[in-house]
Amino acid sequence: QVRLQESGPGLVKPSQTLSLTCTVSGGSIAVDFYYWSWVRQPPGKGLEWMGAITTSGSTYYSPSLKSRTSISRDTIKNQFTLQLTSVISEDTAVYYCHARNARNLVDYWGQGTQVTVSS
Repeated sequence: QVRLQESGPGLVKPSQTLSLTCTVSGGSIAVDFYYWSWVRQPPGKGLEWMGAITTSGSTYYSPSLKSRTSISRDTIKNQFTLQLTSVISEDTAVYYCHARNARNLVDYWGQGTQVTVSS
């Protein structure tokens, strides 16, 4: 069973870059057929898909965040990383890493990590 764990700073200043890492266990990000994604939930709002990286390393981004978002991976550490540049207060949210099995469409979620953008 795939397990996901987010890590990163809980507080980021406006205009800085938010960086979060998702550590994967129980599956290989370079071998198994999954989409590895980042999803966030601002306070009082629904889930927002931010982007994904596939087993082959291809990346896909939400059009509304594409200019500020980058997702990369480290196949040695079995991690994938989110970078969101030029953050503003509206980027305050709980950030989740997510995995979807491309064969049976089963979803896995990390526990989520709160990120607050504030000076």
